[in-house]
Amino acid sequence: MAEPQKSILIAEIGAAHGVRGEVRVKAHTADPMAVADYGPLHDSRGGVFRVKSLRHLKDDMLVVAFEGVTDRNAAEKLNRTKLHVDRSALPPPEEEEFYHADLIGLAVETTGGETIGTVVAVVNFGADDLLEVRRPGARSVYIPFTRAVVPTLDFPAGKAFIDPPDGLLDEGGEPPEGEDVS
Repeated sequence: MAEPQKSILIAEIGAAHGVRGEVRVKAHTADPMAVADYGPLHDSRGGVFRVKSLRHLKDDMLVVAFEGVTDRNAAEKLNRTKLHVDRSALPPPEEEEFYHADLIGLAVETTGGETIGTVVAVVNFGADDLLEVRRPGARSVYIPFTRAVVPTLDFPAGKAFIDPPDGLLDEGGEPPEGEDVS
């Protein structure tokens, strides 16, 4: 089974834990124990993971036993596996909330109506979230994901409206020769 079309990353498998096939799992859910609430999990290669048992280790870290993983060798092979669920398995977000995956693909326009590009990723290099926006014929740009810079998200229209600070979009225009900007 392939990874779902619109999937949400909810956890990542870490190191093996013990000798009976358990692994450490870093949860990306508000409640780490909720990882088991969404049904089978999937990786990008089509693998299916069913939680047999889990327990809280610390913060957002769990110790998980998956069906079919019975020894340390099998557990070690799963290290760094990203686990996803189909977007439809998650509850609808509250008002004024959304999943990062819902931002991917939004068209980006300034509040003045200028077309900028398309959101291709939401990243965080340690401070705040940034929207990576691919621009046709120019380099991608990172937009600070704050209410001041991104005042409006219009999901039904598929658009994010930005009010960029002076100079944010001025980076010399054309990408270096040979750089792929598609």
